Amino acid sequence: MENQEQKKRDTNKIYFLIAVIVALLGTNMYLYFQKNKSDQRIVTVSDEKTALQTELEKLETELDQANNSTTELSTELKTKDDELKAKIAQLKTALNKGTLTAGELAKAKEDVKQLRYFVGKYTADIDDLMKKNAALTGERDSLKTTVSNVKQLADNLSKVNDSLYTKVKAGAALKTSQIQIGAFKIRNSGKETDVTRASTAQKIKVMFTVANNPIAEKGSHDIYMRVLDPAGNLIIGEGGSFTANDQDLQYTYKTAIEFNGDAKTFTLDWTNRNNFEIGTYSVILYADGYTMGRGSFSLR
Repeated sequence: MENQEQKKRDTNKIYFLIAVIVALLGTNMYLYFQKNKSDQRIVTVSDEKTALQTELEKLETELDQANNSTTELSTELKTKDDELKAKIAQLKTALNKGTLTAGELAKAKEDVKQLRYFVGKYTADIDDLMKKNAALTGERDSLKTTVSNVKQLADNLSKVNDSLYTKVKAGAALKTSQIQIGAFKIRNSGKETDVTRASTAQKIKVMFTVANNPIAEKGSHDIYMRVLDPAGNLIIGEGGSFTANDQDLQYTYKTAIEFNGDAKTFTLDWTNRNNFEIGTYSVILYADGYTMGRGSFSLR
């Protein structure tokens, strides 16, 4: 009887030990799984922080690239740039904390998401500004080209007008169709006799015919005469000067004629105050700023 009771007590001890062992195993298994979940959670949080930090660095790089453009930013865009950079710095500081709660991590993710939207809009605004500046630059260059072309056209027209004016002015100047020159001696009676000797010549008569010119100014025209001696020296008469062929010249004699546009013959008399020399003399007539005609005569 005692043996049976002893066996019963031993059996109960065994069952108790088995229950204790099972409980310990269950506890160990629970602690193991809880630790595993905790480790996995830490890994997940760490990965999310890294991803957010990488995203912030990308956003920061995009901002730097946008600001490295040669475009001059407006005050509004500069303010937005400062705000975005400050927000990035704030989020980076938050992510660099040793620990983050689930709420802080969720808020950081939402802030980065919003920041991505604003950075995208900011860079799009800068891109639009660059396109507008490029368009304005193109318009400015086109306008400069147009102004340059107009100026060139105006210069060309001015040159054409000057050329036409010069041609018209030259065309309107009086010209001789023929010129005859003779030397004369004045007798005591006042009668003039043509001569060929230098010793007896006292004056010359220049008979010239003005050609028909319908565009010439009608009315009085000044006629200037230059007489060159056989050595080519100008014989100074009245000692005045005039301009012809873009040169300032002295003349020997000056007179005026009336011209109505039709061909007409005129005679010009000039008395030499000095003696004539042997040789050939040149006579050049000028009118309206141009050479009118020329001739010569010889004395022996």
